[in-house]
Amino acid sequence: METKVTILGIPFDNITRKDFLNALYKRMNNRQKTFLVTANPEIVMYAHDNEDYYKLLLQADYIAPDGIGIVKASRTLGKPIKERVPGYELMLGLLEMADLEKRNVYFIGAEEEVIESTVSRVKKKWPNINIAGYHHGYFNHADPEMIEKVKATEPDLIFVAFGFPRQEKWISNYLSQASHGIAVGVGGSFDVLSGKTKRAPALIQSLHIEWLYRLVRQPSRYKRMAVLPRFIKQVYRQKKKEKGQ
Repeated sequence: METKVTILGIPFDNITRKDFLNALYKRMNNRQKTFLVTANPEIVMYAHDNEDYYKLLLQADYIAPDGIGIVKASRTLGKPIKERVPGYELMLGLLEMADLEKRNVYFIGAEEEVIESTVSRVKKKWPNINIAGYHHGYFNHADPEMIEKVKATEPDLIFVAFGFPRQEKWISNYLSQASHGIAVGVGGSFDVLSGKTKRAPALIQSLHIEWLYRLVRQPSRYKRMAVLPRFIKQVYRQKKKEKGQ
């Protein structure tokens, strides 16, 4: 089975959640700078339409298949990905790892109330984590002072919740200057971790229709979901092209 599955130019790592965490654990112990991206069809299509963002994603050390749409696309292409690896679950796994190893973690992004609630919950659930620092996401993301501020805390893990493409741009800038650390964009995960929003029930998750659950609860997501038909069309176009080779 292939270790990389390329979907519309994006090379996904074809490994399980457990394997992701094992690999990240080794890199953390070796103090290797690591850029982790969790990508769904929306992100793939944004990269398809924006060359700068596409090039940015190619800098990532790992790209996890976050979204059942990615898994289904891989099957359509005849290169099945082992399993969906939700970004939220990777974040929880990394937090558990940080707790066991008493690591430094920095949280950045979301609204001030949300980030404060997130940090409070992390302290209660994973008391051995050293909260290196935290900051809301409402600042000039091009401000070099924030990168210096985060760097000074020497975090082993940095969770960035700006939403794409801003979080990946910030991570790229940060890692170009930092000496070590695993940095990952987590989108709206702080909203869930803080308790502001609820994750889909277990049954909904098992049926892989979390997207529908979120759409019903947040109708404003319709515009974001509108990229899915285009994504499917492009996947079939890739399949046809590869068959013709």
